[in-house]
Order: sequence, then C-alpha cells, then structure tokens
Amino acid sequence: MVEPETTCAALQQVTVEVDRGGAQAVETALEALGALAVSLRDAGDEPLLEPPPGTHPLWGRVRVEALFQPLPPTDRLEAALRAALGGPVRWAVAPLGERDWVRETQARFGARRFGRELWVCPSWEPPPARGTVLRLDPGVAFGTGTHPTTALCLEWLDAHPPRRRTVLDYGCGSGILGIAAALLGAHRVWATDIEPQALEATARNALRNGLEAERLQVDPPQRLGATRADLVMANILHGPLLALRPRLAAHTAPGGTLLLSGLLRGQADSLRAAYERDFAFLETRTKGDWVLLEARRR
Repeated sequence: MVEPETTCAALQQVTVEVDRGGAQAVETALEALGALAVSLRDAGDEPLLEPPPGTHPLWGRVRVEALFQPLPPTDRLEAALRAALGGPVRWAVAPLGERDWVRETQARFGARRFGRELWVCPSWEPPPARGTVLRLDPGVAFGTGTHPTTALCLEWLDAHPPRRRTVLDYGCGSGILGIAAALLGAHRVWATDIEPQALEATARNALRNGLEAERLQVDPPQRLGATRADLVMANILHGPLLALRPRLAAHTAPGGTLLLSGLLRGQADSLRAAYERDFAFLETRTKGDWVLLEARRR
C-alpha cells in the first residue's frame, strides 16, 4: 500500500470521453489499473434535473477522469480501455498541480459498513464500537469497497461468513476480499494477482489487519499449483473471467462456492453459459448495473 503524500506534483489525470453505456466499464478498467480515484462528469452540458428516487442516471456523454501515481504504461492503458469498450478509444493524460491529497482523500473515503457486521475503516477514523473491522486506506491497488462490485462481494461475505473454510481471492487487488474472509473466520486464505503492486499491497494490508502468512498467503497465479479452496472469489472483468474459466473451476473444490463479479447486467448470461458445465448457479445479486453471480461446483 502506497500512502498518499501531502503534495504530489507527479500525479497524472487520465481523461476518457465515452457514451453513457461505456462509462462504468471504463471506470472499472481504470480502477483495476490502480487509479487512486475515478470521477464521472457531464461531457455534453446535459443537466440531470430531479432524477427519480433511487436511480443513479448518467449523462448521454460522460467524461471519465482517473488519477494515477505512477501512470501505468501507455500500452497497458490503451489495451485496458480497448477491452472495456470493445474497440478503439480516445483518451488523454495531463499532469496535475500540487494539492493537499491527504485531505482530499480523507474527505472522499470514510468508514463504510457492508451488511450487518463488516466495516471497512481507514486509518484516520476510529473503529466502530461493534462489528468486524477491516483497516484499509486507498492506495495503488483496486479495492476499497467504494465500487459496486466490491461492495456486492463484501455484503455476500458478511451474509455468508466463511468460518473454518479455505478461500481463494483471485485477482486480489488491495486484498480487501481475502482479508475480509480471513477476519470473518476463514481457516486459510490464498490471495493472487498478476500485478506485483497488487501482491505487495495485499501483503501489507494483511499485516495491518493482524494476519500472518499462515492465515493469508500471497502468491502470483503460477505458484498456486493444484490449490483448491472451498470458496473462490473473482471480482475482475467479464473478458478475463471468460478466459479464466478452466483455472477457476480447477481451483474450486467439489461442492465449493464460486463468486464471479465485475460484471454488467448484460454480461451475466454469457458468463453463466460458459461456466454451467462445471457449476450450478444459485443466487444473483445486483447493485445498479452491476452483478454478482454465486455458483456451486458440481
């Protein structure tokens, strides 16, 4: 976990202008690349007046702004954005001037509860008097609970504490899901990611929450070997989840549970079709346009 500095002249802002339908996919892709913050703004001078209660509408044209430090390689940015939108995309990057990022970060990120008992709390706030508290500050790896897909997974874990079970957090990012599983009683957790920064962030966050390597082991995917877990969680994106089907099936113990998230509503059916040979699908949870699928290994 990289702690935010008081001032940061090297902070870079990536801007992508898209139609409403692509905004959330671009937001997810930028967060997965390690964006410190992502904002959605009106790109077409289109005010939203009195939206219906409970809705979260977007403008017809949306400007997605993401803050990075450091900036990912341009080829990775380009590939991630093309994958999110399914084709060519125009984007720009510009440095930002010095600002008090600590104060701005703290204003954006406070303690949040997921379900009945699980809290994600930054270091600058006192913990709640009751509940299971996961200490996490925003950093360079994806996963603070603010994105709907992460929130869906945390709420599921709160409702189904994995007590005495083994858990695999595949695509761990900040480690938030694996750490939550361990704090909620998992016997052992493996956390894996293809990004070295994510592995480093997960290891540091685990220690911050009092979890030694015996409880939460952090490894790149190639070191998992024949590991099988009672619960496998993969909060990634639709394309990688399709490609990872054989691997995720192999890592899920017979009768075990698989959670798939990072999906938009329109992507859920194709993912079910790809996995149904090995899994029986159970519950589907939604938050806005985002979906969490729960399945049982046959």
